[in-house]
Amino acid sequence: MRKVSNVFYITVALIALTVAFGVISPTRFETVTNNLKSFVSTTFGWYYLLLFAIFLVLALIIAISPYGKIRLGKDTDRPDFSTATWISMLFSAGMGIGLVFYGASEPLSHYVLDPPTGEPGSGFALKEGLTYSYLHWGAPIWAMYGITALALAFFQFRKGEPGLISATLKPIFGNRMNGPLGVLIDVLAVFATAFGVATSLGFGAVQINGGLNHLFGMEIGFTSQFIIIAVVTVLFIFSAWSGLSKGIKYLSNTNMVLALILLAAILIVGPTLLILNLYTETLGMYLQNILQMSFRTAPLASDNRGFVDGWTIFYWAWWISWAPFVGMFIARVSRGRTIREFLLGVVIIPTLFASFWFAAFGTTAASVQDSGIDLSGFATELVLFNMFDQLPLSIILSVIAILLIGSFFITSADSATFVLGMQSMHGSLTPSNNIKLIWGVAQSTIAILLLYVGGLQAIQNTIIIAALPFSFVMILMTISLMKALKDERQLIETRSRGK
Repeated sequence: MRKVSNVFYITVALIALTVAFGVISPTRFETVTNNLKSFVSTTFGWYYLLLFAIFLVLALIIAISPYGKIRLGKDTDRPDFSTATWISMLFSAGMGIGLVFYGASEPLSHYVLDPPTGEPGSGFALKEGLTYSYLHWGAPIWAMYGITALALAFFQFRKGEPGLISATLKPIFGNRMNGPLGVLIDVLAVFATAFGVATSLGFGAVQINGGLNHLFGMEIGFTSQFIIIAVVTVLFIFSAWSGLSKGIKYLSNTNMVLALILLAAILIVGPTLLILNLYTETLGMYLQNILQMSFRTAPLASDNRGFVDGWTIFYWAWWISWAPFVGMFIARVSRGRTIREFLLGVVIIPTLFASFWFAAFGTTAASVQDSGIDLSGFATELVLFNMFDQLPLSIILSVIAILLIGSFFITSADSATFVLGMQSMHGSLTPSNNIKLIWGVAQSTIAILLLYVGGLQAIQNTIIIAALPFSFVMILMTISLMKALKDERQLIETRSRGK
């Protein structure tokens, strides 16, 4: 195929080998990856925590520094998308299904089953559980995405480099990024993207299956999930075929409208006053304690290290594995914005929205739990729908949630197909439809095969393991970005003096 890079062929071969291992020997695959994941979490947990804290501080420093005035593109460029559409795209690519999947279940788990430090079921555990949900889905993640996306957008739109991870490292390594070293870095990025999205497709199919079972009695199992993935695949490939400015733009706006309707409905039919009071207090706790929570390694035997490993460090590795995909996508839709507008928008707006989402759904779940209905006994994908059962308009809420999961599902796969296409065609801003079609079918095939053998957990482990080497790439990207921004600032000042 014309213009297809070696990155495409190498990554497809690696993915095929990994999936084959998972299908042929699922138990052994899960055992090996579980052991490696545990080693990474235990040995490098402190490193992940430091890394995310540094990204957050650095993002804020860059945003308020003189670098903030530099535009991502030519000085005459202006944003391709309206601010509302841009924000919708950030959410759709960056969190999507996860907000619906974990919105009620994560705060509930922290409250009832495994609080970070408090007594299970106590008022303190509820407040603490909400603040940790804000942490896991808030500012540190979006700062990390923001720095990754900023490096990609700056080199792509300001410096005219291809939209590749390897291109952002040229200030450090020069033309060596055009050789095998650059290919290796891009292969790692594509591998993480393909498996990260395939795993999310698997989770999305499981939750849609759970919702349809709850509403209409659809059987829970592989056959139902296969049908769901097949239908969604047709829809997202159709969307990908229509291009960025049509398919993803319309889907992202639809996602935001559905999400706001569901959030407003929960606020109205749920414990409204308790939600507002708890959100106000826990947001204050979050802002007050974000440094302490971000650096918490729980080093002593009495510190509940299991919570840190099972939640915070798991999330930090999971988000790093998504950084190539989300970073590239955010970069692609952010041309024309200033660095200050870009970073403040990427860090602050999603953090406030996600925290309010968890406050609304988490508080409602806790309220239902306290009324005597044990939601914590349900599987994660069923907590939301069983919570709805205890509220007015339960069927309507469940239908909206299923539509929202489906819409997020399509948008995430659509966005990933676009990004994988870019990476397979030397960073082209307009990858061919044939390549997008191949990646679309590949992602869905991976998800179907893994669901069939029960291998989603093993692939999740694989992504977390792959996140470790990619985190070093992100550090190099950040160093390269700071070097390039310093040079750009000097260039702008020289031009100003010349005038």
